[in-house]
Amino acid sequence: MSRADVLLVRIDSTSGWRSGTDELEASLRRAGAVVRSVHTGPVPRVRTFALTDYTQARLARGAALRGIAEHEPRAVIYCSIVAALLWPRAGAIFLDSIAAANRPGRHGAWQRPVERRRLAQAPLILAWSRRSLEPIAGRARLAPVVVTSPPVDPAPAGTQAGGRREIDAITYAGDPDKRRLGHLLDAWEAARRPGERLVVAGVDGVAGTDVDCAGRIPRAEFLALLRRARVYLAAPRREDYGIAALEALAAGCLLVTAPAPGPYPALDLARALDPRLVLAGTDDSRALGGAVRLALDDPRPDYAKRAAILLESFSTAELDRTVAGSVLPRLLTGSRASDG
Repeated sequence: MSRADVLLVRIDSTSGWRSGTDELEASLRRAGAVVRSVHTGPVPRVRTFALTDYTQARLARGAALRGIAEHEPRAVIYCSIVAALLWPRAGAIFLDSIAAANRPGRHGAWQRPVERRRLAQAPLILAWSRRSLEPIAGRARLAPVVVTSPPVDPAPAGTQAGGRREIDAITYAGDPDKRRLGHLLDAWEAARRPGERLVVAGVDGVAGTDVDCAGRIPRAEFLALLRRARVYLAAPRREDYGIAALEALAAGCLLVTAPAPGPYPALDLARALDPRLVLAGTDDSRALGGAVRLALDDPRPDYAKRAAILLESFSTAELDRTVAGSVLPRLLTGSRASDG
């Protein structure tokens, strides 16, 4: 087997991570790289964040060792900070957020110090957002950073705006606790009028008045639902990236959201597009419902058009320019093969 240019080390976790890493791999291939991927396989469920991260990091190390031996890559990309924590060889890190932000106290007791070393030792950090590294910016030595957002492209012509959208509101609740599904259902109950429907995707068995459960559907089916919806509703406890909200904007939905800690780039876009639809606080379901009602009754007519302009920096074309011009040349000329 020929030597690979780039080896991707992947943890089989969330659909968002699978999609984001698929897009990075495709972009590297379009730039002319020979790319190979190794996967951890299914990850056992364990009780604590610290043990979860250790389990995933150990599986990623094993996958990396197998991939390095088989493919002799010129460069390695670890897909998530967790995948890099126990690396057998230094490589670039593709990340949405860091343990310093989402593993407070005992939850990140071992991860945070290891993370700081990895972020200094890596030849390159591929950050999903400009704010991914904010929690330690200026307080730790970091490798060079390139923003490589997973792409979000506009909906097909004619589906972004105009016409009848028969789904009044939609949300994604793959992790019901993190997505605060109960809070969203309370907001919908406060907002809805007879006959209006909320579609909940990403989870099974949702019950509520005028609520339809789409279940755990493939991404393509979820995107098709977004193109039929008027409003996307979100109120996450924390948002490390939030690709579903970006995809909703690209599909022509109005985004109604409560603020959340984390990079959450769609929050900034929503504020720029219509600040009436972005709450100041997080816990008032009636206020969130009021914003939903405003979006349904008084949408700004140029919302989708302005959203498409703001999303240009998140496009596949932009990712390809970044990967070909700023990522691949640096990986193939400056990667280090030192042990960690």
